[in-house]
Amino acid sequence: MRIVGGKFKGRAIAAPEGRDTRPTGDRAREAVFNVLSHAVWAPGLEGRRVLDLFAGSGALGLEALSRGAAFALFVETDAAARGAIRDNIERLGLFGVTRIHRRDAADLGVKPAGLGERFDLVFLDPPYHRGLGEVALSRLAAGGWITPSALIVFECAEDETPATPGFETLDARAYGAAKVLFLRAN
Repeated sequence: MRIVGGKFKGRAIAAPEGRDTRPTGDRAREAVFNVLSHAVWAPGLEGRRVLDLFAGSGALGLEALSRGAAFALFVETDAAARGAIRDNIERLGLFGVTRIHRRDAADLGVKPAGLGERFDLVFLDPPYHRGLGEVALSRLAAGGWITPSALIVFECAEDETPATPGFETLDARAYGAAKVLFLRAN
């Protein structure tokens, strides 16, 4: 896997060992970031505070940082995945603008004050067909994690139709077996 754009373009990033994570592929990630860079409704990436839920390798948050985001918080429970994220942060020299949070993304609770301001861009890439993304999405606003106009990039299986009450669907794209919903908090 590689960073596909921005100042770290072409740099290799590690994925966790095993089959517990399913990293977003380079092509799908590039397509998602093209939408975020060019859609009329997209806020751009410069200066954004990014929340990467079910982070896996951290590829989505790292890609956002490469393209100008100011800060990324990676939320992941799997130890191997957190190790890969830590290695990727070290490899790219991103210690001052990142944090790794060991927490279940579907059980966020209230945002700790020590994490700074709320987040305005969220990547939500849960395991498919378990309903975890819908649970995490509902807890984002309730726990004070996101700004009122936050943009959510929600990846699910192509055959899933997650319920997203409280969020407006701005766009939906299919990338192979994956579907990506671009949502804005109402």
